[in-house]
Amino acid sequence: MEATSIDSPHTRQGLWQSISSYKIGPLPLPIYVAIAAITVIAALNKKLPNDIIGGFAVLMLAGFLLGEIGSRLPVFKHIGGAAILCLFVPSALIGFKLMDPEMLKAITTTMKTANLQYLYIACLVAGSILGMSHKVLVQGFMRMFLPLLIGSIAAIAVGISVGWLFGYTPKHTFFFIIIPIFGGGIGEGILPLSIGYSEILGRPQAELIAMLVPAALLGNVVAILSSGVLRWIGDKKPHLNGNGYLVKSGEDVDLLKTDHTSVPIDLGLMGAGLLVSCAFFILGAVLSEYTGIPGPILMIISAALLKVFKLIPEKIELGAYQMYKFVSSNLTFAILVGLGALFVSWKDLVHAFTPGYFAVCAATVISLVASGFFAGKWLNMYPVEAGIVTACHSGLGGTGDVAILSASNRMGLMPFAQISTRIGGAVMIVCATLLLKLFN
Repeated sequence: MEATSIDSPHTRQGLWQSISSYKIGPLPLPIYVAIAAITVIAALNKKLPNDIIGGFAVLMLAGFLLGEIGSRLPVFKHIGGAAILCLFVPSALIGFKLMDPEMLKAITTTMKTANLQYLYIACLVAGSILGMSHKVLVQGFMRMFLPLLIGSIAAIAVGISVGWLFGYTPKHTFFFIIIPIFGGGIGEGILPLSIGYSEILGRPQAELIAMLVPAALLGNVVAILSSGVLRWIGDKKPHLNGNGYLVKSGEDVDLLKTDHTSVPIDLGLMGAGLLVSCAFFILGAVLSEYTGIPGPILMIISAALLKVFKLIPEKIELGAYQMYKFVSSNLTFAILVGLGALFVSWKDLVHAFTPGYFAVCAATVISLVASGFFAGKWLNMYPVEAGIVTACHSGLGGTGDVAILSASNRMGLMPFAQISTRIGGAVMIVCATLLLKLFN
């Protein structure tokens, strides 16, 4: 039987199909390589547009690549590896002066002149809050309020105590380590928090982001590991295990099935959602002039109040949610690359990771999870599920929730995780900003 030559048309076609089926982000590998080559050649010849077009090209190419690598590395992929690489690699490239100057200029124009991260924040905050089911928001929050409150108080007390042992002042531990852990992620938490802190303290936002990011990343890792431990406890002690249900009476069955956002994409509504998101950001800026409260914080409060009182039509809420999903799916890694390059100092980042810093982050999250576990037992909830959902309060946004729930095989708890991360994070950001303004 004649062997098939590797140069035969069928073999070449099969090889090409295999290469084309591999994707970097949403792009087939050949398309990604072609776009990357065009961008690099343009940069080397000083023809890369120094505007949002060139910036988008560089940020998205880097974000897709680093996100893909981070999501495939063994072990690393389970602890938020994609977000970590997107932040750390650009920061290191800038720190060691290895980034092409033309690419850096385009990124700077996009992130600092065009303020792309502000548009990203607006879409994330408005869409994530407005897109939640009203039933989940109200009933879920009522069920999660006490475990979150008890867990947060215990975590703050323990975190400040451990910080004091390692030489951190209570003020620094609370505002720059504990609050970033509980803020709800990078986009929904660290960015609006850093803007608020910057306005109050008069310090550069880049300096503050570099101080806040490490805590959020470490808190997410400890939360994921804690979730895995809780799953093991549930397997060993079935009476503590709800097998994916939070309340022992089973009252959350219908709540967990609620998902009013599983509808086809409507491009017109997405446009409306984009405009609504921008309007919330502008409203925050306007109200800030009269209240003295940072605009992003007022944006969060406004979106939450309008959602609770049902003052926005459901279709517009859906548009904001779909815009949020588009932005979070396609721009998250790109935004993280921009933050890493321009706002996260490599030197400050490296110096932040000390044994004391690790201890404070770990003690804060572990006490949060343990408190949720025991509070759940007291509140007629399954302790394992209560601890897992409480752990999401220290998750790195939506991707953190997925990682935490995946580690415990409890993806069905996502509605409660959203309450813990989004609403719990928003509450902590608002409270921390107001307290900092009061005591500064």
